[in-house]
Amino acid sequence: MSQSNGRQPGRDPERHRGAVTLRRGAIPTSTADQRLLDSRGRGDWKTRDAWRALRILSEFVEGFDTLADLPPAVSVFGSARSRPESPECRMAEELGAALARAGYAVITGGGPGVMEAANRGASDAGGLSVGLGIELPFEQGINDWVDLAIDFRYFFARKTMFVKYAQAFVVLPGGFGTMDELFEALTLVQTGKVTRFPVVLMGTAYWRGLFDWLRDTMAAEGKIGAVDLELICLTDDVAAAVRHIVEAEAMLSAEQEAVREESVALTAAEQRVARRASADERDTKG
Repeated sequence: MSQSNGRQPGRDPERHRGAVTLRRGAIPTSTADQRLLDSRGRGDWKTRDAWRALRILSEFVEGFDTLADLPPAVSVFGSARSRPESPECRMAEELGAALARAGYAVITGGGPGVMEAANRGASDAGGLSVGLGIELPFEQGINDWVDLAIDFRYFFARKTMFVKYAQAFVVLPGGFGTMDELFEALTLVQTGKVTRFPVVLMGTAYWRGLFDWLRDTMAAEGKIGAVDLELICLTDDVAAAVRHIVEAEAMLSAEQEAVREESVALTAAEQRVARRASADERDTKG
């Protein structure tokens, strides 16, 4: 039987809003982020923003609840426009598999291109493949290699999940969204908002110009410190990238254990001093 109105099941665009699925003409022309941030909508702030606050809260609750039991994970970023046969997609698939074999879940934006390749690599290697989708004007949807998916309305809620539940970021060639995540991570590490968070750039030919500019312009003019460049690991070697992440996690664990042992030793010493003082006081009174 022919389809009426020229509709082809499975090929029409659709947008997910939690339990709600929108297709064709029901898809709005603007996103929740746009309606929240566009100052031209100032007139409805008093009536709508209070409800938006609850919706934003619900996104954080949903994300925290869904990802709370996630194993150690690595967030992987890269272009949605990359073709499956591109070097970065091949690298992303190999990376996803290597991370899975090292015991990490792989978190991506859940879209096509590099994201899909990383999810596929992790899934094929038996790892947990996670996709954090976002409402966009041109909906991409969650790729077929994601095992656990969450669709977000708001970028800032989604970005929190990328950082909160990951032990590292790996950034492959991408566009504005990829750059946004890269510099968000670097800022959080530089300012101490997250501790010892490895940031790996893969695709040296793609990133070399940016890295050189960071060193020769930004650092040279004192806008960042030379030590800040050490926050970035630049490589084309998947094994080296995974090793860098594993070693950074081991080093952090060792430092945290040393701090814990020092705290225990200090507490024990204070207790000994207190007991000695108490005994001395009893002897004096006796």
